Formats: sequence, C-alpha cells, structure tokens
Amino acid sequence: MPKLKTHKGAKARIHITGTGKMLRMKGNSSHLRRKKPKKVRRTYDSKLGVSPHRVKALRRLMPNSL
Repeated sequence: MPKLKTHKGAKARIHITGTGKMLRMKGNSSHLRRKKPKKVRRTYDSKLGVSPHRVKALRRLMPNSL
C-alpha cells in the first residue's frame, strides 16, 4: 500500500481542534469588504464549524490529522 498523503489545500484551510472538530474560515472576506455591514465583517474574523455532511470528505483529504 502506498502512503496516504495529506491534501495541502485542505490542510491550509481546515483547523482541527483537540476534540476532533473541524473549523473553517468564511470565504469572500476581502472582496468588496468596505461596503458590507459591520456585522457581516465581524463574522469573517471567527472560525466556524464545518458542515456535518462535509466532514467525511474532509477526513479523507487529511488522513493523518487524527
């Protein structure tokens, strides 16, 4: 069996917590940012949980993360 390689694009975008949860940042954070409401701009600063139906696919991209 060949080694399982980590997908570097997924590694850069997904953060895995100590308990195994996957966190991500929102997209479109720099595009036309000045005209967006302050409430929307604040949401770009925090990490969000990954949608449950995407977790399985992301785990396949990062086999060595857990």
